[in-house]
Amino acid sequence: MDGFDAFVRRSLSVSSEIVAHIETLISSGSLEPGTKLPPERELALALKVSRVSLREAMHELEAKRVIERRPGRGTIVLEVPSHARALYEEMSESERTLRDVAELRETIEPKFAELAAERATRATLYALEQVLEKSGRDVSLEESLKADITFHMLLAQASQNPLMVALNSLANSWTESVRSFSHETAEARRCSHHGHQRIFDAVQSGNGAAARDAMLAHLADVANLTRGSYPSF
Repeated sequence: MDGFDAFVRRSLSVSSEIVAHIETLISSGSLEPGTKLPPERELALALKVSRVSLREAMHELEAKRVIERRPGRGTIVLEVPSHARALYEEMSESERTLRDVAELRETIEPKFAELAAERATRATLYALEQVLEKSGRDVSLEESLKADITFHMLLAQASQNPLMVALNSLANSWTESVRSFSHETAEARRCSHHGHQRIFDAVQSGNGAAARDAMLAHLADVANLTRGSYPSF
C-alpha cells in the first residue's frame, strides 16, 4: 500500500488529515485515476486510524467527487471524464502548442484559484501548506516539479469542479516536456515557491479576487522563465 504508510498525524481532526493525505497522493500522481483503494479495514490499519475517522474522510472525498464507492467493487479513484480525454486524443501535436496551453492555463487557473478561496476545506488547505513547506526548502529540479504539479492539482481539486480538474490534468500533460524550464535554476525554483505562497495566502484568507490575481502574476512569471529557455514560446 504505497503512500499510505507515509501518513503522519499533525494537528487537524483525524478525518481532515486523512483527506489531505489522500488528496495529495492523488494530486502528485502517486494514486492514479482508476486505482482501487484497499478495503476499509486494511486502509484504517495502514493509516493507523479508526474506521470511524476513515469513513468520515471517505464521505468528504466522495462529496468532492475525488473517489467513488461502488457496491461490490470497493472504493475507486475517479477517472478524468471521458470527454476530456477525447479532447486530448483528437487534437494534433501542432494544435497543442505551448502558447495555446499557456492561454488555457491563464483562462482556467485564475478561476479555480478564485473558487478555491471560496470552497477549500481545512483538509485541502492543510495539504497545500504541506506542499509549500517542502518546496520552500533547497529542493532539486525533480522535487520542485513534483511540488509544482501537486500544488496546482490540489488547487484544482479545491475548486470542487471536476471539469476544471480534468482540464488542469490535460494542461499538465501538454506542458510536461517543457515545464522543467521554469524550474531549472535555484532562483527559478524560489520564484515558483513564492508565487505559490502568494496564491495560498489569498486562498487561505478566503479572498477570491486576490487568489485570482496572484495566480495571474504567477503564470506571468512562469511564462517569462520558460521563454528564457524556450525562445519560441
